[in-house]
Amino acid sequence: MRIGIVCYASIGGSGVVATELAHSLALRGHTVRLISSERPFRWRDGLPELGFDRVDTPAYPLFREPQYLLALATAIARLACEHHLDVVHAHYAVPHATAAYLADEMLRADADAGGCRPRTVTTLHGTDVTLVGSDPSYRRVVAFSIEQSSAVTAVSESLRRDTQTAVGVRCPIEVIPNFLDCDAYRRQPNPALRARFATDDQVIVLHASNFRPVKRVGLVLDVFLRIRAARPARLLLIGDGPDRPALEAAIAAAGASDAVTFLGEVQDPVPWLSLADLFLLPSSQESFGLAALEAMACGVPVAVSRVGGLPEVVTDDDTGLLCDPDDAAGMAGRILALLADRDAAARMGRRAAAVARERFCVDAIVPRYEALYARVVAPPQPASPSASGSTTPGA
Repeated sequence: MRIGIVCYASIGGSGVVATELAHSLALRGHTVRLISSERPFRWRDGLPELGFDRVDTPAYPLFREPQYLLALATAIARLACEHHLDVVHAHYAVPHATAAYLADEMLRADADAGGCRPRTVTTLHGTDVTLVGSDPSYRRVVAFSIEQSSAVTAVSESLRRDTQTAVGVRCPIEVIPNFLDCDAYRRQPNPALRARFATDDQVIVLHASNFRPVKRVGLVLDVFLRIRAARPARLLLIGDGPDRPALEAAIAAAGASDAVTFLGEVQDPVPWLSLADLFLLPSSQESFGLAALEAMACGVPVAVSRVGGLPEVVTDDDTGLLCDPDDAAGMAGRILALLADRDAAARMGRRAAAVARERFCVDAIVPRYEALYARVVAPPQPASPSASGSTTPGA
């Protein structure tokens, strides 16, 4: 098939999953065009069936801000005809599904388009529903954009429910979870690298996110300081974002600068996950929790908030710890009890890796997207005689 994938290029989960989906589909023989404002964070070169199309948003004096939605809709319409796309897969309702709808309307009205009107599949990742969709200023356009799609997916059952209740979406939503290349995501021990950050008696706690308020990096520090007060520990932080300056100030104020290392944005998190004794994600909301899944696949026990889609990924006391998101002391206490029992922590890490491979590998999830694409582009079947209430030919 010929598939256009529209996504954000940032390090957030939606952009990562969309880019990995594009790679996987290209490896499976499909022709894929990835459409975004810049080359995505996890982009990999060298795949003949995968191409990148940049959306340029020119500045225009009449507008106070760049009109990305309009530029994206125009780009989708152009690329749909240039590459004879069968499907446009929009990751996020607004602006991506909105732009796909506008592109389809332009193509429908264009007599010269030659019938090049790809079907739109929209995947909801969370923020487009839990933040944008719940805002009265955007709720109606979010719901409209979702319902105009040929098919809609959500990355968790929790997000599917939230979309239907908070936004009022009435169309069917299929749950297709996020996934990993499990050949790439596996523990890779590196004693020399670990020795650069921790002594033998120290445990390494790791957090990875885009450092936005929903990730609660202040709580990450709070929990870590409680752990450090009870035993030697180091904190490694992957990512960057708006809450980093405040976090740096809090670390300095706590006198913990020697125990915390900012790794910044990293292309491949596996070497760093492989150092960790525990992955900490105390978010206030997670529609799925891709970072936790990446840690699990690398055999790292995870401690996460019991919110959103995380209980669909993490099983308490089996593959990780599901904690009260507002109880820093309780979260730290459970982590300390787990880390005090090395055998139990190792068993949990092995179990986490096994579950990641059983449920969330690319070969289990990508075929579900392929089947969905095939359904939306299939020509409508004529109604059977029985469907109209008659079973006798010619009656």
